[in-house]
Amino acid sequence: MMDKMGLNVKKVDDVREVVIRTDRKEIVVSSPEVAEMGGGDDAVIYTVTGKDFEERELDAPTFRDEDVELVCMQAGVEKGRATDALAESDGDIAKAILMLSTSG
Repeated sequence: MMDKMGLNVKKVDDVREVVIRTDRKEIVVSSPEVAEMGGGDDAVIYTVTGKDFEERELDAPTFRDEDVELVCMQAGVEKGRATDALAESDGDIAKAILMLSTSG
């Protein structure tokens, strides 16, 4: 059926685990089944199926370097203060900049 839609589907062999990382947690899928679907362009879609997974909360949230740099530049602060403000604002860039800009 996928072939009729122009998608090539193939199984990815020997996958031991898949890790999905967000700013605040990791989701680890053990012994997953992974399929790769590709169409005519450069886009590739991966599907992950598994019964055993674990969610791990991260001790400290992580933020993209671009987000930290933007907060640094807009609020005129060092990287550490920008990261702290992003953590306090739950990753909301505008709120972090506003907090730093109005905190004298």
